Amino acid sequence: MKKPRNDGHLPQIASADLINEFAETTIRVRYAETDQMGVVYHANFFTWFEVGRVEWCRRLGFDYKKMELEDDSHIVVADSHCRFKRPARFDDILVIRTRLIQSQRRTVRFGYEIVNQDSGEVLAIGETLHVICDRRGRPKSLPEKYRHFFGLDAHQPSVPAAKSQGAS
Repeated sequence: MKKPRNDGHLPQIASADLINEFAETTIRVRYAETDQMGVVYHANFFTWFEVGRVEWCRRLGFDYKKMELEDDSHIVVADSHCRFKRPARFDDILVIRTRLIQSQRRTVRFGYEIVNQDSGEVLAIGETLHVICDRRGRPKSLPEKYRHFFGLDAHQPSVPAAKSQGAS
């Protein structure tokens, strides 16, 4: 994928490149993320989904933090689901796989897979639905300069839903 140009403009990425393509990042499970049984506490998976979303933005060439600060556009979680398939444990190296499933001018949906790097086993799958809001929490349209990252442009009102991962 293209990197941002030095003149400060955001790169143009084709919407077809976004749907079904996973951005990946790795993490190592910290001891503090496990419970007394040595298994990762379930709420940590939602934190890892956030890590995946931020890295997805970086991979596409824009900074989510700047989107909030400079454009008063926040990607607020409205709904989240995770299906746990296998446990993660202390010191496991996990791959967080994140993709855009669906986007509209005011909402976006991401899909996730958490995979054990060593075994290749999928430990969890999930989805999150987000509403684009201003700093006061009022819904707003995604600013024009970000729409192409989410597969939206002036001629396309939304990106159709990709096949769901079945997370509930």
